[in-house]
Order: sequence, then structure tokens, then C-alpha cells
Amino acid sequence: MKIATTRAVIATAALLLAAGSLTACSNGSSSGTAANTANASSAKIGLLLPDSVTARYESADKPLFEAKIKSLCPDCTVLYSNADGDAAKQQQQAESMLTQGVNVLVLDPFDGEAAASIVGEAKAKNIPVISYDRLINSADLSYYISFDNEKVGELQGQALVDKLKADGAAADAGILMVNGSPTDNNASQFKAGAHKIIDASGYKILAEYDTPGWDPAQAQTWVAGQITQFGPQIVGLYAANDGTAGGAIAALKGANVSPLPPVTGQDAELAGIQRILAGDQFMTVYKAFKPEAEQAATLAVSLAKGESVTPTSNTTTKGGASIPSFLLTPVAVTAANIESTVVADGFYKASDICTADYAAACATAGVK
Repeated sequence: MKIATTRAVIATAALLLAAGSLTACSNGSSSGTAANTANASSAKIGLLLPDSVTARYESADKPLFEAKIKSLCPDCTVLYSNADGDAAKQQQQAESMLTQGVNVLVLDPFDGEAAASIVGEAKAKNIPVISYDRLINSADLSYYISFDNEKVGELQGQALVDKLKADGAAADAGILMVNGSPTDNNASQFKAGAHKIIDASGYKILAEYDTPGWDPAQAQTWVAGQITQFGPQIVGLYAANDGTAGGAIAALKGANVSPLPPVTGQDAELAGIQRILAGDQFMTVYKAFKPEAEQAATLAVSLAKGESVTPTSNTTTKGGASIPSFLLTPVAVTAANIESTVVADGFYKASDICTADYAAACATAGVK
């Protein structure tokens, strides 16, 4: 499968960032910022992230966002909260930030439907909301920043289908699908993209599961049950992210399945990259979090100043609203291109990946 290099992806994102941040325009989001411009140089910017089970949020998104805010607006303050997989908790966190007088909310929703009420409360206070990484089903959003999420699913599905064909799997062999959380709009897009490829491949979907809260333990429990039911019919496993992939692989190993079927993933978590090198996981999807977090930070500062920014695209919510958007490009990663993607881009150092347990696998894969 042909894979674009992430250097090009990030360079393109950086150009879009620069162009978008400096280009004022007149759109629906500008009306939500006028009340917040008086103290723009010392604005309060709220960052609300959805859960702690997805490693990227604490290790990448939060520090990258905070660093960019600091570089653009040294006297601005970032108020941060993590919902820990609880929509009601996220609602309370958002209300607390609104009470504290935030000028802008950057919200990655645990539940894209429930979070619409947060957007409504923010609008009532004339506070713009940026939907970050996951789309909120609200017409009152100012902007949406994420990746082409259906493309993520297509990359996962295509990698799995190509691997099964290369391995000589029977045309009607069986696949399990471990999808993401039913409350996450992105998960439905990943699933749609994967189905587009798998459904047309001839391979049979034995069963599929929407994993509550992206919980790896629940993914593991479900896969264990499917192994009992389908056994050797399972020749491939679609997992929507690296956390659920880890749970699925634990179930496969617990049932002494050997060899392991190819398993997909997403987010390029360190554990996922190491499982790929070890041969336990076949692939992941690398999403360059740095341009995503920095675009959100740049946009938040612009909105705090009362500026409007030209989007690169528009995204339609479930309710049919068109939201100004910035959508970045995801990249498929296998053992063959770890060095040229996550290492070359500085997402991980080779020393982070190539601990003693993985040194030999790193040498074989050319990760150095």
C-alpha cells in the first residue's frame, strides 16, 4: 500500500496553520467573540479533554496545546480538565470554566451529543467553542479541528484487507470488528471508512462491537467471547484504536491463539508501536497531534482577540449543520515505516521505542 510521508503532511498542516491564522474573514463564528476582546492579551482559554484511557491526550495534546498558547500569548491562562470518560463530569467541568470567565472553550467531547448542551451554555455567554478532535452535534460551534476520520477507517480497513490477501487468507474468511465508543462521533466515521473497504473485499464480518468508552478491558472481554464462538474462523481483527487493539490482543493470547491474526489500531501509542515491532499488532494510524493541537491553540488565541479565521473545509454534523473546519491527513504505520514516520517526525525518539525488550526488533525494522 502506498503511504505518504508525514513530513509532507506536517508541512502542509503548518502552511494551512499559517495561512488560516492570518486570514480574517466574515463567518458565523465571528459573532461569538466580540464580548471577549477586552483582555485578549491575558485571556483565559479552557481545554476540556474526554478521557484518560487514550494515552495521547495527557502525553501529547495537552502539553502541545499549552506550549503553543504560551508562545502566542505569554500572559494567557489555560484552564484544563479531563472528563475521565464521564459526560456529566465534563459538563460540570465546562460550567466551572464558564463561571471562571474563560474567553474560549476548546472542547474534545466524551459524548458528542451530550456536549451540545455545553456549546449552548457557552453561546448564551457569548463564548466561542472549538470542537477538538471529536465533533459535537451542535450548529453553534465556531470551528472543528480534527483529522479526516473516515479516511482513518479506510486506511485501517485497507491495511487489513491487503495483509489478509498477502497472507493467502481464504476469500470468505472471517474478521472481527472492535469499533470505538458509541458516544464518539469519530468512532462512527472510523467504522464507516473501515466498512467501505472490508464490505467490498469479500471477507466476512463474523461480529462487531462498539466499545463503551473505548475501554480496552471491555474490548478484551468481548473478543474473548468471540474466540470461544468462532475460533479458527477468525483470520483478521479490526480494532479502532491502539487501546482496543491491546485488549483484543490480550484476549487472543489468553486463548493461546497462534499465530495471532493481523490486528489494526490507531493513535500510534508507544505500546502500539512496540506491539507492531514485536509482531503482535499489524498496524496503527499516526495522526500528527502537533499540528492539530497547535492549530487549536492558534485558533483559540485568534478568537480571544475577536478575530475570525478562514477554514480549509466544512464538516456536517449529525443534525445537518455545516461547521468551518480544519481536517488533517492521517498516515498508516506498519513495522516497515516506523522509522520514516513517528521517529523521523520526532513524535518518539528511537530510544523511547527500542527498550531492551524491543532492541532486536528495532534493529530488524531499521529503527535507530
